[in-house]
Amino acid sequence: MTVRIVQLSDIHFGCENAEALEAVRIRVSEDPPDLVAITGDITQAGYPREFAAARAWLDRLGCPVINTPGNHDTPYWSVVGRTCWPFRDYRRWIGPDSFDTVTRPDLTVVAFNTARGVQPRLNWSKGQARRDDALRVCERLSAGQGLKVAICHHPLMEVTGGPMTGRVWGGVEASRILAEGGADLILTGHVHSPFGHPLPYADGRTYAVGASTLSLRERGVPAGYNLIEAEDECIRVTALGWARTHFEPQRTWGFDRRLGPARVAAGRAANAA
Repeated sequence: MTVRIVQLSDIHFGCENAEALEAVRIRVSEDPPDLVAITGDITQAGYPREFAAARAWLDRLGCPVINTPGNHDTPYWSVVGRTCWPFRDYRRWIGPDSFDTVTRPDLTVVAFNTARGVQPRLNWSKGQARRDDALRVCERLSAGQGLKVAICHHPLMEVTGGPMTGRVWGGVEASRILAEGGADLILTGHVHSPFGHPLPYADGRTYAVGASTLSLRERGVPAGYNLIEAEDECIRVTALGWARTHFEPQRTWGFDRRLGPARVAAGRAANAA
């Protein structure tokens, strides 16, 4: 059985690529995946009108969706708002700002928040990952079944050759914790460029995957999204780019999937037979 996830990121309602976004909606509606995972920055400046537009678009998808906030989903131009109620409007219009969870017999997905409204550094838009948050994600993943996926906005480790940095405080430790906790995938956005690579922890079968933007704020690559297809032994990630009238494959990654206890036992039984 194949599990299909459509990963969208950095839609930036208020600065969205309207044609590409409508094409995604039509494609998802006509061929629904098991889940749409949106890895942050669903708005451009955290204005209520942007959240309202995002909510209306989400309601038209017709399939399960999980979201996590990004730094642009705070009141971007209000220091007071970012300090006192950074995710109030996000929670009102979109959903929980952390630890939203999807569980199915073949899939477990947990979201956590790496965005902050303010930080004790000049560039508050960069990410933070708390150790306790990573441990909590692992607890929820371990209680689930199937493909284990964590989603957040900022890449926890820097992307080689990426157009910008995440500089996530605590990101390296969170990556290690998630890998040792059995996460198969860590899905992120923020850099507006697709990527995929294994993490150098545990058994090497935890993969960091990033999606492009669906906004007009491109950074050297076209607007796009990821299609993730997970089978028993492998995970395929296809980054699709907008070619003005349609999407076409830009890059594809293939990853060996970790063998869990149930699949190890099934393999042994098949070999014995």
